[in-house]
Amino acid sequence: MPRRRPPSPDERSPIPGIASPARDGLTEEERRRPRGESHALLRLEQQAADAEPEQLALFAPGPAGTLTPLLGGLPPLARGSSLDLARAWYRRELEQANRPANTVESYCYDLAVLESLIGSKQIDDVDRADIARYLGDANGRSTRKRRLTSARRFFRYLIDDAKVLSADPTDGYFPHAIPLKTPVPLFAAEQDALLAAAADDEPWAYPAIWLMMRLGLGRSELLALRRDHIDLADPAVPVVYIFYEDATKRGKERKLAADAQFAAAYLAYLDTESPVDTLFPYGQQAVNGMVGRVATAAGLTKEITPQTLRHTFAVERARAGANEEDLVALLGLADDPRNRASVRRYIKLAEPPL
Repeated sequence: MPRRRPPSPDERSPIPGIASPARDGLTEEERRRPRGESHALLRLEQQAADAEPEQLALFAPGPAGTLTPLLGGLPPLARGSSLDLARAWYRRELEQANRPANTVESYCYDLAVLESLIGSKQIDDVDRADIARYLGDANGRSTRKRRLTSARRFFRYLIDDAKVLSADPTDGYFPHAIPLKTPVPLFAAEQDALLAAAADDEPWAYPAIWLMMRLGLGRSELLALRRDHIDLADPAVPVVYIFYEDATKRGKERKLAADAQFAAAYLAYLDTESPVDTLFPYGQQAVNGMVGRVATAAGLTKEITPQTLRHTFAVERARAGANEEDLVALLGLADDPRNRASVRRYIKLAEPPL
């Protein structure tokens, strides 16, 4: 019988579970290949891999064998990283924390101004002189204050969260004191006229104005209200819960006692509009427009905004005996010196006339 030709490497079919015999002189590429596969199948696998689109790595080696995420293809943040890279990481951090879009843009704009003034530097090379130039370039007290806030929060992120820096170049700098304006609340007759005009406006006008003027809700808090934030278990004393999705604002959360007047208005609104989840599915400008429209219909000549209604609530509570601590809690304010000074304005306006 003629001798059979031995199979070529491409024709060999490995037996599952049996490794091919080892041999000397393997190249690195050969070592990396799966053992027991035929050359034909390996070529097919390689062709399929070559056809796949390239994808950025998700992780990079970090210190002590750890893996550092490469979010969006960004290289790891380190002490010697550039300001530009650090700003990109910080922006991602703000976005993942669901910070408001205008806040993200404001912070990142100020940090871009910092880089334009001091040049492209490593973050560990930014010093107090650079911050002085950045703040000195501001054209007003409010701009300087905003820039200092942006830079300070950026460097605190690099120190506390990213842990790539240990010193804050903004330490020792303080914002200018910006005088608080004296609020102009509505008098009792004006409040009654506003509510009467709101009752004749769109269905949402009365409950919205009532919540801002009688419970002190801010415009954003009003628009964030949902049906399950209103507890009507006791119609005589319904409870309004103020919640925040932003974890950094959880200290502003509170529950406020309403009254039977609100309960009746709220139930009438539900019967008319039947909102599914969000109580007032409108934008901030719609709230401004509604308040201005109702104020005009009420015949009021004062400039009235949603903030005017919040001021009115605070002054009325101060007249009823609320002190600084009470007002800070009722308004959902951070307990800091500026907010303390702010609520003292309401207490002063609530004092008896001389």
